[in-house]
Amino acid sequence: MRIGVYPGTFDPITNGHLDIIRRGSKQVDKLIVAVARNAGKGPLFSLDERVEMVQDEIDKLNAAFKDDDVHGEIVVTSFGNLLMHFVEQNGASTIIRGLRAVSDFEYEFQMVGMNARLNADVETVFLMASDRNQFISSRLVKEIANMGGAIDQFVPQRVVTRVEDKFQ
Repeated sequence: MRIGVYPGTFDPITNGHLDIIRRGSKQVDKLIVAVARNAGKGPLFSLDERVEMVQDEIDKLNAAFKDDDVHGEIVVTSFGNLLMHFVEQNGASTIIRGLRAVSDFEYEFQMVGMNARLNADVETVFLMASDRNQFISSRLVKEIANMGGAIDQFVPQRVVTRVEDKFQ
């Protein structure tokens, strides 16, 4: 079984994340969406809230893919340890990452090098953000919402409500 891990803070999950999850689930038999504790980033949402938001969206995807043999199983969990340790503990052979811009590539390039030194048997696969999602980031979504702007074109509707509630 080919197991992949798509790690992220998902604070909050965006349509760009969901695009990578949909496409990434075609590359593996099982895709683990791994929500990082990552308190150092000062997330808006708690780990439990982020896992819940991601799980809500994955439940919808899994329902849509129920009778589909193209997409692998998608599961959600959280982690707070080194990504490579999490990957190894879950028997994964692939890390899936999304790229939006050249600046993403520079950071990801460093991470691939470090991860390869930790475990050369784990491959990192990059998926380019689709053209409609290249500019979306959780940070910008939060900034727009905090300033009273509409975020409904960047995140799922249930996430819109949760983000707006945080800023009211």
